Amino acid sequence: MTRKIPIQATIGLILVAIASMAFGIYRGEVEIVLMKAINICMECIGLG
Repeated sequence: MTRKIPIQATIGLILVAIASMAFGIYRGEVEIVLMKAINICMECIGLG
């Protein structure tokens, strides 16, 4: 099986993804995303 995408590109993209997640956590965006998810769930269930 031959690789169409070089392994260096795959590793690079994984590192960029991890760095982006770390930056989002550092900025405190986890709380914002969680609150939005809770609001959407409450609206769908009809409790909100």
